[in-house]
Amino acid sequence: MNDPELVKNRVAQYYWEDDLNCATTTLKILSERFNIEVSDQVFSAATGMHGAGLYGAQCGLVEGTLMFLGIFSQQNNYSKDQTVRCCYEFANAFENVFGSLQCRVLRPEGFTETNPPHLCESLTCRAVDFAILFIQNIERTHQRTKSVERT
Repeated sequence: MNDPELVKNRVAQYYWEDDLNCATTTLKILSERFNIEVSDQVFSAATGMHGAGLYGAQCGLVEGTLMFLGIFSQQNNYSKDQTVRCCYEFANAFENVFGSLQCRVLRPEGFTETNPPHLCESLTCRAVDFAILFIQNIERTHQRTKSVERT
């Protein structure tokens, strides 16, 4: 299964069957895609991260990816400075591509009681696809750096 197909299928499953939020959905898909185990405690920590508990602050798609980048970086022995730089670069790139980091800006209809559930499904697919490509680029860059250091 290619990445966009995997993402589309998992987003649908995690939203409609499991009723998970965007941050948890992002974490689950990234952990599956990059074969990195994430503990249930981390998933619990993401429970209120969909726009800061629907407040409309930082988007859960960003928060979930940033959480995953911390785990990914630790698994790949990145320094704290490298991890912080990766998170900064992701946030900057996300904002450039999607126009904001704020849930209240990104969400198609804002927040009202009449919104249908999982209003951000399409945005989630695009954002998780973007996160996968971003992390793949980090992997390639890190591998090139390691091979240059060995020579």
